[in-house]
Amino acid sequence: MSTCLSCNDLHVSFKMPDYTAHAVRGVTFEIPEKQTISIVGESGCGKTMTALSLLRLVPEPYGVIHRGSIFFENRDILKLKKDELRRLRGGKISMIFQDPMTSLNPLITCGKQITEMIECHTTLNPKETVDRTLQLLGEVGIADPSRTFSSYPHQLSGGMRQRVMIAMALSCSPRLLIADEPTTALDVTVQAKILDLLYNLQHAKNMSMMLITHNLGIVADIANQVIVMYGGEIMEFAPVTSLFNAPAHPYTKNLLETIPHTDNKKGRLQVIPGDVPTLRNIPAGCPFNPRCSMVMDRCRKEHPPLYNLDTTHTVRCFLYDK
Repeated sequence: MSTCLSCNDLHVSFKMPDYTAHAVRGVTFEIPEKQTISIVGESGCGKTMTALSLLRLVPEPYGVIHRGSIFFENRDILKLKKDELRRLRGGKISMIFQDPMTSLNPLITCGKQITEMIECHTTLNPKETVDRTLQLLGEVGIADPSRTFSSYPHQLSGGMRQRVMIAMALSCSPRLLIADEPTTALDVTVQAKILDLLYNLQHAKNMSMMLITHNLGIVADIANQVIVMYGGEIMEFAPVTSLFNAPAHPYTKNLLETIPHTDNKKGRLQVIPGDVPTLRNIPAGCPFNPRCSMVMDRCRKEHPPLYNLDTTHTVRCFLYDK
């Protein structure tokens, strides 16, 4: 299976006045062509920072990618010049950000923002650019593309703004689409429509996609492979069926137990005790050890490596040290 993007030993840190926060620590993965990989975990686990690193959007000057490589089309993104990065961003790799209200420019109409993206990355003339924009707005399920084209972001609902963001991300037919929690601020019915839309567009346009979420419940129907992150590290990496049917890491098991079920006989939602560690106070050894019900003395002192359960399933836990 060919690879769309390959990330190897990625390290991202933030230099604060009195300490250094390590947000991403040694993350390695591949995104196959025309498939979807999902990154899951609680807030503060390093999901978004991993995604921003793929386009070198880590906030400067405090944020630094100080180690690793990210290969796309046989080129290391971390070594590209600024003009090469501009051609890449929005062109061959696009990103849907978490909150469309803060990602869209409130002073420019939605149509103008999409046409600017198309003008930057294609050679279409002005009429073709407008026609392409109206076509995209229709493809993402907007009933009246002409009205949305001339509307400002504040005149649209949350679901409509999210569809505009998706249209903008797809405007230049990218090879890779990064969707960073695209349904966070939407109600349940709109969430389902947006996720179905992303799934259908990804298959119709033969894109690769990275879906970032903290909700494992929306992953099963969309992803081919799943990365579970905690404390800036990959805790488990597996095909989606293996992860749901045979989760290996205690953290993954805890996440699956928190998914609400209609046949929950206990009557209460399950929770993971404790809190996600701050970047300033990541525990020694396994970062999950203060919250883990299967913790051993070794977990508090040594940092576990990734163990291969088979050719497609890896887990960072001493329980699998043979």
